[in-house]
Amino acid sequence: MSDPQWNQPAVVDVPYEEPDENADTKRHLLWLARAVGYLVYAYVIVVEIILGFGFFLLLFGANPTSGFVQWMYRNLDRVMDPFRGIFTPIQLGTPDSNEVPSVFETSVLFAMIVYGLLAIAVHALISWMTGRMARLQREDYEYRRRHAAEVAAERAARQQQAARGTAPATGIATNTPTSSPQAPQQPPTVP
Repeated sequence: MSDPQWNQPAVVDVPYEEPDENADTKRHLLWLARAVGYLVYAYVIVVEIILGFGFFLLLFGANPTSGFVQWMYRNLDRVMDPFRGIFTPIQLGTPDSNEVPSVFETSVLFAMIVYGLLAIAVHALISWMTGRMARLQREDYEYRRRHAAEVAAERAARQQQAARGTAPATGIATNTPTSSPQAPQQPPTVP
């Protein structure tokens, strides 16, 4: 007959494993990458706003003696430094009430496109890096979980074999039935 304790599931004692010593470094690196990404996004948004305002101020022939227009043109000059001279500005003429010519500045539009592409590239890099780190963490977790389950299964098998009285390596029963000298000997049974 079977013993009722063998029909119950074995309690699995998962061994304690030290946490990954690189986990904190990975989290800090991920946080740093996201922070850099947000800083780049903020910079690109500010630059795009400056370029947009500058483009429309040039297009409508804004008065350069106004304080706001002077400030915008100074900022526009800073963000346009790498793009100056790429395209020739198109003079649209002078509005009736203004002596300042309207200019269609194609270099500003080109700069807006390049800064936008830069933001997209940084976003793609950060997304790739974040996804890669998350995948590595998932793989590490799955490996540790499988390893702990294998160790627990081996430990449970050894405990069951020890409780049955079988040798762990051979599986042969160590308890032989006692028999009287008159009774014929029976071979040991393996449970």
